[in-house]
Amino acid sequence: MEKEQKATNVHWHDHKVERKKREQLLGHKGAVIWCTGLSGSGKSTVANELSHMLHSQGKLTYILDGDNVRHGLNKDLGFSPEERNENIRRISEVANLFADAGVITITAFISPYRKLRDFCRNLVGEDRFVEVYCKASLDTCEKRDPKGLYKKARCGEIKDFTGISAPYEEPEKPEVTVNTDKETVRESAEKIKRKLEQMQLLES
Repeated sequence: MEKEQKATNVHWHDHKVERKKREQLLGHKGAVIWCTGLSGSGKSTVANELSHMLHSQGKLTYILDGDNVRHGLNKDLGFSPEERNENIRRISEVANLFADAGVITITAFISPYRKLRDFCRNLVGEDRFVEVYCKASLDTCEKRDPKGLYKKARCGEIKDFTGISAPYEEPEKPEVTVNTDKETVRESAEKIKRKLEQMQLLES
């Protein structure tokens, strides 16, 4: 997962304003809340509810959404296993920078492979990384199918589609599991917020 350093004569520059000082200014810690799950499992919906909830309480949040990122930063990537790897590697680095800035960074990516999610965990650190498994049955996700992707995948129009023609590796020990086919969006967001409070991430 670690990419080869091709650029030469580059050096890391320490900054006079440290992360701790930025967090004191904001009143909370920088962190990454990594929402993972099948397409249609409610990742983006839960992420938006959580972001709104925290924002209303004076917390600085930002959502990195899979589709949005592929419109810009990662628009050169497809959905092959190699390109999925690079997609998550890039977004992990971006999420880590946001967290270093003191932002509560919420991601919404299928991110089907455990080793890629663990890459971000190791990058950010155990004490600032919260893996959220948005759990819903494949049947539920297909019934929702908000983008019509499952229908296209079943017809063979989309290759390497997670859950149909490509694997999804469920989290083994996520910090939070939200059962989006049973819970309301509000209930799921509240569950994540409680975990953030337990980890003392909502205080500086």
